[in-house]
Amino acid sequence: MNKYQKLASNTVIFAIGSFGAKFLSFILMRLYTGCMSTDGYSTADLLYQTVNVLYPILTFSMADAVIRFGMDKGYNQRQVYTVAVTSTLIGLAAFALFSPVLNLIDMYKDYGFLLYVYCYFSCFRQIASNFVRAKGYVKLFAADGILSTLVIVICNVIFLVALDMGVTGYVLSIIISDAVSIVVLTLIAGLHKYLDITYFSKKLFKEMLKYSAPLIPTYVLWWITSASDRWFVISLCGEETNGIYSAAYKIPSLLMMFTTLFYQAWQMSAIENRNDNGLAKFYTKIYGAYSSLLMIAAAGVIMLVKPLTYLLVDNDPSKNFTFAYHYTPILVIAMVFQCLCQFTSSVYNVKKKSMNSLLTSLIAAVVNIILNFLLIPEYGAYGAAIATAAAYAACFVIRIFDVRNLIHFDVNFFRLIVNTIVVGYMAFAAVKEPKLMWVQLIVLFIVVTIFNFESVLSTLRKVLNRVAPKKENITEGID
Repeated sequence: MNKYQKLASNTVIFAIGSFGAKFLSFILMRLYTGCMSTDGYSTADLLYQTVNVLYPILTFSMADAVIRFGMDKGYNQRQVYTVAVTSTLIGLAAFALFSPVLNLIDMYKDYGFLLYVYCYFSCFRQIASNFVRAKGYVKLFAADGILSTLVIVICNVIFLVALDMGVTGYVLSIIISDAVSIVVLTLIAGLHKYLDITYFSKKLFKEMLKYSAPLIPTYVLWWITSASDRWFVISLCGEETNGIYSAAYKIPSLLMMFTTLFYQAWQMSAIENRNDNGLAKFYTKIYGAYSSLLMIAAAGVIMLVKPLTYLLVDNDPSKNFTFAYHYTPILVIAMVFQCLCQFTSSVYNVKKKSMNSLLTSLIAAVVNIILNFLLIPEYGAYGAAIATAAAYAACFVIRIFDVRNLIHFDVNFFRLIVNTIVVGYMAFAAVKEPKLMWVQLIVLFIVVTIFNFESVLSTLRKVLNRVAPKKENITEGID
């Protein structure tokens, strides 16, 4: 099995194990919007975003170090896991001292303790799941995704539908799911055997911290780029608008749902082949297919944005959730560039250049904050969506030149520009809804698909060929 086939195999395993779970989780959006008001949904989303920004801080971003160092045969896996868990315990102990202060903040009032418990189990689940992936247990990792989502569904039915617990029920469902995941991964993968304080290595701790420390502000900066607009929208437009805007984010997450399945496998392949002489060509092929598929998917989501919105959110006119489709097309563009940024981060991961990741993320955050201040007062939630898209685009443009100094893979900039213009116009048309909008969107979707088909097909041939040819055309399928 060559490296293309192994990447495809791992992607299929993640897809089989995780797609159903992720899609089911996506469908739950209708349950959430049906059981909670726009204000309640806004609060639930803010708690979710808060945990996302806290967990890398509390864990010193060791979840990322676990997979990078855990897959490297030059390091003892027992030492890696022990260092990660011990570091997380220290971070959570420190947070416990300050968690009561959360109740003094209006948006977290009455949720301080619940937020701490949410962080606790979320942090340890990230460590456990990444270590399982580092050990190569991809089937277990994928199966865990199914199990955790089924637990969330059962808990949601109990807490949201039967008991009508609102935001509290939403958070409890996630906490219980994370707790069950930790127990299952520990028992099946024997993670408790890798946790031994006598294996704590100060030298390894310093080395892992040197890698992970720049990722802490990087995560915070990504959070600023992707989630800070919620606070701007709340303060300038109100809770109701933020609830609708948060719902609009869920449709573009379809793209992230698919790309995450691939990226989990790609991250492993990139690390495994980091010393391969053909690494640049490998990146060229995979980037070409990945970016092309991403543009096709984006065009498809924009084309179907209105029916998808009506299908996935509660249609009660009093809640106004269906208005979310007005913001979604712009956020799809933002998600495209976020996914492309995610791909480039694999280069920083392979080369252990986490400082580069930090600096480029800083640029995105600065662009986002400045544009939020300028655009939201004038254009409301539309301004927030534009600011987010511009920030991710700026970050990707800088990164694509930076990472190619580390791994010089080829990029077809003409194709990138044409795709961006066409998909960008589709987003504009979906928002403005001109005459013959559906005809325009369908025709442009077909154009994007045809324009990108060859790049996808070229890489697919690599996967289908059991034995790679000895001589290859280096320019084949370049994107």
